[in-house]
Amino acid sequence: MAKQTGRIKELLFYSDALEEEVPLIVYLSEDFSDFSTYTLLIAQDGQDYFRLGRIGRQAESLMKMNEIENIIIVGIPYKNVNDRRDKYHPSSPKSEKYQQFLSLELVPFLDRKFPTHQVAEGRALIGDSLGATISLLTGLAYPNTFSKLILQSPYVDESVIKAVEGYASGQHLTIFHQIGIQETTVKTTDGSIQDFLTPNRKLNKILESKQFTYKYEEFAGDHTWKYWQPALTPILREMFL
Repeated sequence: MAKQTGRIKELLFYSDALEEEVPLIVYLSEDFSDFSTYTLLIAQDGQDYFRLGRIGRQAESLMKMNEIENIIIVGIPYKNVNDRRDKYHPSSPKSEKYQQFLSLELVPFLDRKFPTHQVAEGRALIGDSLGATISLLTGLAYPNTFSKLILQSPYVDESVIKAVEGYASGQHLTIFHQIGIQETTVKTTDGSIQDFLTPNRKLNKILESKQFTYKYEEFAGDHTWKYWQPALTPILREMFL
């Protein structure tokens, strides 16, 4: 993979909802210009997406070949596994606050800071595992803010299923959803072993029944970046044509 030539900006943003300062990793393409407009892609597990997923390099290569539209990628790192679980897990009281932070605080800040499209169709969320879960729940709760959701091996429980079943907004969503066929014994951060594949297949059936633009994919692999990383180029091409 060619060396990344785009720019990385590190910002700090204070969230009233979370009552803490949140670090941001912002990728801007090599030819970034304030006179152009950009689609916004916000990544949970932000450090992982840049370091393990190499998302900046992959997006840059696609933009240079005119295979995707111009995008800005904003990664939100987590402090540690407990911080990640507190913000991303659907049963955590902090999950709602994190959704508010994304939709009501971070997006307006980014719209002021960068030349974004400032419409739901020009904003996307991406995440893996619990990061995918919180991306899905945020999109369902704030469909007028985010209309594109990329879900890599999301954690799915009954509360997630109910949230999707109960989605009643007329706002259209575009969703890419993938899960590995070997994700039947996933070790989670709380030390338990869980089957991710079966509930994701259930989620697939429900999402298919909604009036969404929806693509579902099962890959021959497990719950690791070994499989999520190479999937990013085709996913970005699919979602940002």
